[in-house]
Amino acid sequence: MRRHGPLLSRFRSGWNPEPDGTSRVPAALVAAFGSTVLLGLGGTALVGVPVAFSVTAAVICLLILSCVYFATKPAPADSVERVLYRHSRQHQGRYLILEDFDFAARELLGRAQRAIDHILRSRVNVMGMLDSVRNAVMLPAEEWEIARLLTKLSELRARHRHLARGGRSPEVAAAMAPMERALTASEAAVVARVEALERYAAHVTQADRALVSQGQIEVLRAHLPEYEQLVAETGAARFFAPEIGSLSDDADHLRRALRDSLRSAHEAFRYLDG
Repeated sequence: MRRHGPLLSRFRSGWNPEPDGTSRVPAALVAAFGSTVLLGLGGTALVGVPVAFSVTAAVICLLILSCVYFATKPAPADSVERVLYRHSRQHQGRYLILEDFDFAARELLGRAQRAIDHILRSRVNVMGMLDSVRNAVMLPAEEWEIARLLTKLSELRARHRHLARGGRSPEVAAAMAPMERALTASEAAVVARVEALERYAAHVTQADRALVSQGQIEVLRAHLPEYEQLVAETGAARFFAPEIGSLSDDADHLRRALRDSLRSAHEAFRYLDG
């Protein structure tokens, strides 16, 4: 259903891909029936066989051909449209489509979806360094809740604009002012939820970068003995010693950075959890 949003929009507008239930006789069977009747009538004229017998034989031949055709014909597989249509009817009221959101709501929802997708696809989440189970459960639930609130905001904003379209007297403007403040406050609350997701995604990005850098440094350290041997053999140890210490310091720094990034990500998740 996520991949076929345009089809869901067509269903919402009234399009139905289900078959109409009418059956059509294959053209090959019609042609076979006509040929059999003509041959039967021709045989009647030549050998004097009664016409009724020839027509009966033609009908029997047609029935045999029909049985063979429908017995060997594979059952048609349901198309994507028909399967999706049935799912859309089954889950009516439990999914939203693009037309349910105004432009501002679509932009906010896109930000939330990009942040969630980034978190779920991150290295640290896939490797279980975050709470991947809770992420898999709570982040989609947060996406749905944000989307549900945005559809309400979209509907109320459209209604508010419609009411204000014909001009407003001072009395009407005063009556509508609390409604406008409620809309503004509600939108700010949804924006705060989206920004919390984005902060969480930013911490996850930092942890991902630290993890990649740490892996690269560890690979370099694994090859360090080869360089140390070369330096010892060439007598250049006094030039190389500071660089060796620097490499070890970099590895320790990246481990601390990864630990701090993961801690920040966990704290952001707790804030998101409420």
